[in-house]
Amino acid sequence: MRVLFLVCVIDVLGFGILIPLVPYMATRFGAAPELITAILGIYSLCQLLGAPIWGALSDRYGRRPILISSMLGASASYLLLAGATGVPTLFLARALAGFMAGNIATAMAYASDISTSADRARSLGLVGAAIGTGFMLGPAIGGAIAGESLQSADFHRPALLAASLSLLAALLVSTLLPESRSAELRANAHAAPASRFALLRAQPTLRWLTLGAWCVTFSQSTLDSTFAIWALDRYRAGPRTVGIALLALAIVVIAMQTLGVRRLVPRLGEFRLACIGVGCWVSGMLAVAVSSRLALVLPGLVLCGLGAGAFTPSNSAMACSSPAASGTWRAACPARKALATALKFCMLGPKTTGLPRAAGSIGFCPPMACRLLPINTTEADW
Repeated sequence: MRVLFLVCVIDVLGFGILIPLVPYMATRFGAAPELITAILGIYSLCQLLGAPIWGALSDRYGRRPILISSMLGASASYLLLAGATGVPTLFLARALAGFMAGNIATAMAYASDISTSADRARSLGLVGAAIGTGFMLGPAIGGAIAGESLQSADFHRPALLAASLSLLAALLVSTLLPESRSAELRANAHAAPASRFALLRAQPTLRWLTLGAWCVTFSQSTLDSTFAIWALDRYRAGPRTVGIALLALAIVVIAMQTLGVRRLVPRLGEFRLACIGVGCWVSGMLAVAVSSRLALVLPGLVLCGLGAGAFTPSNSAMACSSPAASGTWRAACPARKALATALKFCMLGPKTTGLPRAAGSIGFCPPMACRLLPINTTEADW
């Protein structure tokens, strides 16, 4: 777990460095808000296409080769971004990055492979904390390197740094991380590949968990994908300010996933903790939506961080308690986020600088109802 934690931190750090910068790069190239949302959305659409492929390949050939391949692909996309000279290159770079985004789902699958049912939530929480660490430090580093002024911001060096970090992560996987999926399981995957849709049809509990998680993800993608555009339009905030705000959000997420989940799951259970996380996120999104000053956004981000940190590992642990929750099903996690993000862009379009926070909060109502259904289920229900 220590090696996996380190690899996830380094890899996601490279991704996080570019989070607050892509909208500003598009703005410098003269892209209108609706075109910026399309640039962000192409990542999600390509991730939606690639996620099932990576999930099936990780079942058949193991987690290690998929981790290495996706990290090398990410590095190539960052190099393309570093040399971007216009909007078409941005589209191509983000499309490649989205299609190669199989690392997080595969890392979650790896953690589940090496965990028992008793400590699965803790292991997934640690991987989530590693991912959160990358998201925490990445935007702050990217914003600091790029600078605050849109006109003079340096986007070349952050992209090169991100590419180098993904290469380093791939090297660490190839040299330090053993394969977690046995040859027997890989052979069984070749003989009888699993179907995510068959699992959802056959297992009502898994179906409701997936539906609830999709509704949650729809709201989360609103904040993740449009915060920089919204902050620029409403408060004239530059990359450095946005990076600091995302740093504050990620610190809270990591604290909850590393300390809160470990202590609260034994007391509350995974279902109740997930519902509390939903409530915190809704409150945070509403607080951000009505904030009249940038300083007032921070309390809302804290609530969002508590909600995300509580919900994500709890939801993953409940879903992975199914014996059929193989890497093929876990590939639905990035696919779910990709679909939610893509649909959000289609619905909001150029309105991303208006009221995305309130629109995203609405997405959190269905999960509360959905999660009432599987609360009393047992292992036999799977």
